[in-house]
Amino acid sequence: MAGLTNVPFRRVAVACGSGYTTNEEIDADALIRGKPSAIDMARGDPALGVVAMQLLGNSAETLVPAARRLVEAGAHIIDINMGCPVLKVVRRGKGAALMRDVSATARILSALRRELDDVPLTIKIRGGWDDRETNAVEVATMAQDVGVDAITVHPRTRAQQFGGRAPWDLIGDVVAAVDIPVTGNGDVRSLADARRMMAETGCAAVMIGRGALGRPWVFDAAYGALGAGARAAYEVRIVEAHLDAIEQHFAPHDARLQMQKHLALYTVGWPAARAWRRELFALPSVDAVREAYQRLYAATMADAPVLAH
Repeated sequence: MAGLTNVPFRRVAVACGSGYTTNEEIDADALIRGKPSAIDMARGDPALGVVAMQLLGNSAETLVPAARRLVEAGAHIIDINMGCPVLKVVRRGKGAALMRDVSATARILSALRRELDDVPLTIKIRGGWDDRETNAVEVATMAQDVGVDAITVHPRTRAQQFGGRAPWDLIGDVVAAVDIPVTGNGDVRSLADARRMMAETGCAAVMIGRGALGRPWVFDAAYGALGAGARAAYEVRIVEAHLDAIEQHFAPHDARLQMQKHLALYTVGWPAARAWRRELFALPSVDAVREAYQRLYAATMADAPVLAH
């Protein structure tokens, strides 16, 4: 999730119990051209443990050298994004557009497989392009045939974007069609949801994306057993650790923007938070952002001992 699942957020997710994390999608063309933002996203971080680095591209000519650079930077897994539904991405034949030409994509994945030797190669796909082109099973079978090691399936089509219910049964169809591990994704907002997805689809693992924004403790099996006071204390400790990580990782201007984005997510459901967000995004510095958050937290706790999450 571009602009959000950067190193500080992933550090917090790992601290809360995430198995392994995937970086923000890196455009292979931008990385090869030496674009500073792409280079920054490609930097490894030992604190994250196992890291999958995800590439966005539409040709072996750029994806292969970009994958090589990511391995040199410390990637443990190379993941190819075949699910991004954003218009500016698919217009360039990237993301979910790769699912529309299965034979051409097979050639790209084959070239990556030859280059990467024993480095795991994975892909993330959608259910298909739209209701008339729902071809996740075909794409998954092709991927297995060319040597892809594992597949993540978000079962909505590109046309659905993130609307409506994610049809988990399509994940089960992919599981039944291939022998390599399949990770399920979509509409998972708790560990209970994750367990239900695994039981219903047979998937080997679950990826939580948007469900972790503002709620990284979703990965912590012990969180649900905490009492109200302990839960509130846990949440504020995680938020403060996240703010610290943001301030350490980014220059002041970018750190302020990151804090504003994430605090807007952390405070969803808090009394008075909607009005407070208007103040939040007008604040000029990281110190001002921290102080505003602390004031809101104190006011929220005074009114209600349990934060709404």
